[in-house]
Amino acid sequence: MSEARTTGDRIDGPDANDEQLAAESETTLVVVTGLSGGGRSTVARALENVGYYVVDNLPQALMLDMAELAFKAGGAARRTAMVLDVRSRAFSTDLVGAIRELKERGFSPRVVFVDADDEVLIRRFESVRRSHPLQGDGRLADGIAVERGLLEEARDQADVIIDTSHLNVNQLRRRIEELFGGEDARRLRVTVLSFGFKYGLPPDADFVLDARFLPNPYWVPELREHTGREEAVSAYVLGQEGADAFVASYADLVNATTTGFEREGKRYLTVAVGCTGGKHRSVAIAEELASRLRHSGLAANAQHRDLGRE
Repeated sequence: MSEARTTGDRIDGPDANDEQLAAESETTLVVVTGLSGGGRSTVARALENVGYYVVDNLPQALMLDMAELAFKAGGAARRTAMVLDVRSRAFSTDLVGAIRELKERGFSPRVVFVDADDEVLIRRFESVRRSHPLQGDGRLADGIAVERGLLEEARDQADVIIDTSHLNVNQLRRRIEELFGGEDARRLRVTVLSFGFKYGLPPDADFVLDARFLPNPYWVPELREHTGREEAVSAYVLGQEGADAFVASYADLVNATTTGFEREGKRYLTVAVGCTGGKHRSVAIAEELASRLRHSGLAANAQHRDLGRE
């Protein structure tokens, strides 16, 4: 290799560009954004817990500078998270352009977008007696609507969308720790999420499975108060006609698509399994599907959005 020299901590010489890009590609960057009240602060704390250096309220115009500082510092700073919110747009309004600039410079940022239903956001603001940063003289709902419009393109291009409407602080923290806490970040990670249709579809689902074709343990008196995580309910659900074929077919589907998703740069896949209330059938199916996916070599875990709501 030709000799290279450093100037101001930048690599200079015939192979400077290739060396710099290779080195910067080793810097792990996470960009956290999303709706005010959606849980960015919780995400930031969770990333700190798994070893990220977190910079909060960073102006978008300084994202590239921060990324290069992280690269130069090395060590722990090579895992850096930048948290951006509506206040950051005092310097720039083009988050998507800032992400594109990072990629052109050789970095590979992963964008996490936190979202929640309008009604949930309004309750959160009212509970702490705060106004929305963009509501001005209008209502909370007006500020939320303006912010959704500003962030629409960023949401569309995010690598991970986390809907926090039905997550408490600990559940959100665990989700982030599972996503960023030490496994090979290049692997596709699958979350099999149980839910109840009567509480709404998970907005971050890539696949939605409907387990309501199976008999409902709710109508079996000795099973009603138990959940799909318990052996008796699980055995009842998985022992029904068609249950095993249902799980096997979707395990095959997920396995058949993982190579393509990884090739296209997708790192997180959410498979949502629904039943009426999210307590019995969907929980049992989600646990079994996650187990089979792990057995096939995937990084998969089961989560239960609505368990305990009834």
